[in-house]
Amino acid sequence: MSNDQQLKQSVLDELIWEPSVNAAHIGVTAQDGVITLTGNVETYSEKHGAEMAALRVKDVKAVAEEIKVKLPFEVKRSDSEIAEAALHRLAWDSSVPKDAVKVTVTEGWLTLTGQVPWHYQHDAAAQAVRTLWGVTGVSNQIAVEARPDTGDIKKDIMGALNRSWFKPEHVDVTASNGAVTLTGKVNNWSERELAASTAWAAPGVSSVTNDIRVH
Repeated sequence: MSNDQQLKQSVLDELIWEPSVNAAHIGVTAQDGVITLTGNVETYSEKHGAEMAALRVKDVKAVAEEIKVKLPFEVKRSDSEIAEAALHRLAWDSSVPKDAVKVTVTEGWLTLTGQVPWHYQHDAAAQAVRTLWGVTGVSNQIAVEARPDTGDIKKDIMGALNRSWFKPEHVDVTASNGAVTLTGKVNNWSERELAASTAWAAPGVSSVTNDIRVH
């Protein structure tokens, strides 16, 4: 069995293992570590779950996600209903600052805008609306507030990465006025995402460019 065939089978196994995903609805191809997902699902949360499951698999370098959300025939949600539900959900989420996020909906596709103090709040807003019926996609354009640098951002991030077992020779950090860039090589996608989330947690960070490669 070739490496691509082995990787494809591993991704299929992971999709079957993931309880939020109906693997029978999803097609998988693999080429040189890049996974392409196709098929139709009933919710955006299932589409997102399939992508996250594929990225968890060892040796997956990237995922091209071409899954389409096709709502069940009996589910009818207008854009105004989806927008109202999204605003209601955000209002009840304690991780999202009150009135910080604006919502627009076009044919079920949610666009989130606004500004929040921390990146975890940016992620929490998307997580809050992802599972709503009728949502076909989420574009998270919420900005993280730029703040004065507090201490040595690069030093703080490198210290945090080292606490998370990253070795200094694996990941390099540059920082300027709150803008952080990560470079280097890691073994899998999960490590790449962990490095980015670690960088986002540093006080004063307003953007993170993740140029870390998976080898």
